[in-house]
Amino acid sequence: MSRPQSALSKRTIRRSQLREIVPLADTTIYDMEQRGEFPQRFYLTSRCVVWDLAEVEAWLAMRRQASNAKTVKRAPSPDVHLRKTRPVTR
Repeated sequence: MSRPQSALSKRTIRRSQLREIVPLADTTIYDMEQRGEFPQRFYLTSRCVVWDLAEVEAWLAMRRQASNAKTVKRAPSPDVHLRKTRPVTR
């Protein structure tokens, strides 16, 4: 009658819980999902979207390792010489 431990520990999280764990905007998460860079959501019902908590935690661990190894592509610094100036009006 006992179930395997892995089946019991399988948890899903909803969008509000995901926002607490991953501080990214919904559109950023959606774009990353489309590119295959973030765990895919799935539907429990027609209105209930969830993520697998173990997949999200594994993704966070991989991001931490990539950050520590300095392999994360960072945004370039802005070139201040390309700024456009506007005249001051009074």
